[in-house]
Amino acid sequence: MRLIASGLAAIAASLLVGWLTGAWPPPARLRPVRPPRGEWLLQAGVGVGLVPFWLAVGVVGLLAFLIVWTFSGLLVVALPAAILALFLPKVWLMRRRARRMLDLQAAWPDGLRDLVASISSGMSLGRALEQLSLTGPAPLRAAFARFSSLSRAIGVVPALESIKADLAHPTSDRIIEVMIVAHERGGPIVLSILRDLTEATTKDMWAGEELATLALEQKINARVVFVIPWVVLAFITTRPGPFRDFYTSSAGVLVVAVGGVASLLGMWIASKLGKEPDEPRVFGSRPA
Repeated sequence: MRLIASGLAAIAASLLVGWLTGAWPPPARLRPVRPPRGEWLLQAGVGVGLVPFWLAVGVVGLLAFLIVWTFSGLLVVALPAAILALFLPKVWLMRRRARRMLDLQAAWPDGLRDLVASISSGMSLGRALEQLSLTGPAPLRAAFARFSSLSRAIGVVPALESIKADLAHPTSDRIIEVMIVAHERGGPIVLSILRDLTEATTKDMWAGEELATLALEQKINARVVFVIPWVVLAFITTRPGPFRDFYTSSAGVLVVAVGGVASLLGMWIASKLGKEPDEPRVFGSRPA
């Protein structure tokens, strides 16, 4: 006991000294910069807020419960189905967000080449961006559709800031910040900046595609392993028989409860292990 008490006292003393001197713990690790609430909805491009989204999640879960309850008549089967259905809107939204982020990432190299070609032909950066909204890659055409009217109303830099906020995309943040600097500097430096930016963005895109390809098989396996047992459970309990009798008993309810907890825990662990860290939005907000 004395040894344990001495060890705890030493740890407490070291933590206190580190906190007083500022050497430990690192403030950035204790207080990570978190994205604004609901930013993932903005990145997915769904155009709804947090409250409508969570209401939609509740409706989906209720519908799943009623459908499975109608066919099976078993609470022990309908309840896990409803819980599973609650995850579906978020999964769909995250897939949509990931797809949109990848589309933007893949579109920027060609978009920057279009800008370089337009500026080389004598256009200003603002005019080249207007042209990008007409002839650029599809994701960038949609993103810059409002640029022409915004730039005339509030100026090029505020228009770029508005588009950056709408996209909420780390790579787009960096590129638009560089465009703002290029616009403010002007002159021959614009082409040099955009050419360097094109090369760097292309390399980033290749690295991202390679990582996504390597992780795809593991993600598919993890999701299939989670879903299949519950599909089988719903199927075997739709008809009278020994399986249905077992899962209406207290032992069956216990098995389903334990299996549900284990499945959720396994899904959480698999998602954490397989999740690629999101790139932080270093240029998410531009100081005034």
